Amino acid sequence: MRDPSQAPPGVPAPPDSLLRALRHLLRPLVRLLLEHEITYPLLASILKSVYAEVALRDFPIEGKRQTDSRLSLLTGIHRKDVKRLRREVATRHVAPPSVSLGAQLVGRWTGSHAYLDREGRPRPLPRLGGAKGPSFESLVASLSKDIRPRAVLDEWLRLGVAHLDAEDRVCLNVDAFVPSRGFEEKAYFFGRNLHDHIAAAGHNLSGRRPPLLERSVYYGGLTRESVVELAKLSTRLAMEALQAVNRRALELRKRDAGKRTARLRMNFGGYFFHSDADEGEDTGDEETRDA
Repeated sequence: MRDPSQAPPGVPAPPDSLLRALRHLLRPLVRLLLEHEITYPLLASILKSVYAEVALRDFPIEGKRQTDSRLSLLTGIHRKDVKRLRREVATRHVAPPSVSLGAQLVGRWTGSHAYLDREGRPRPLPRLGGAKGPSFESLVASLSKDIRPRAVLDEWLRLGVAHLDAEDRVCLNVDAFVPSRGFEEKAYFFGRNLHDHIAAAGHNLSGRRPPLLERSVYYGGLTRESVVELAKLSTRLAMEALQAVNRRALELRKRDAGKRTARLRMNFGGYFFHSDADEGEDTGDEETRDA
């Protein structure tokens, strides 16, 4: 049986370094899939559909029509399956309603000076308007007149995005907008953020210019106490960076409103991970990576 990693005769084999990296990055994904009872045949079906979709959309030949035969040659998928898959409509990665409006509300709350205290932190907001200064009611109304503030608040309380204090004020939780509950919402961010992270790293790996920001700091040989300290430091610095970018993005979006060229999107994030050393994982000297 031919090793599936080996290319057909006459076709250059993929780099071993890329195959090793692929195997490594797939491990946590496969672990997640098994936890949620997503079997290999189901994943293979999804992969087949995505291969056909990406090949059709992203690998055209200028001036020529994308034929089933070419797509079959490019992807390794049987031509009959390619023909069927081309007729299927790809599923868009659409944000749940609680995320699409919620992200805008959190962005305004953490980025607009009217909703920040003197230290630049999100102020606790009275639930209802009428008092001096902004309220949670006015925050929701500033983005949507059709959504009841109470409905948004109930959903945020369910997801753990906000809580009520002793004075019945709405307080934004520090880690917003990362719901502590709500699988649908967390699954959306899982897909969006990892998609963009891999896309940025893939852009750099392919040598496209200019390179995109995709860096990390790595250390091995640490005690649990040291990891806890570094986690706290990373969280604080990452939140400061996210809030600064958020404030500037709000200003720029207002400036760009109505321009015909305002069609681009951006995503900036940070992460912190720790574990025991995986088998085969380097735990030696420090690294600052730029993929």
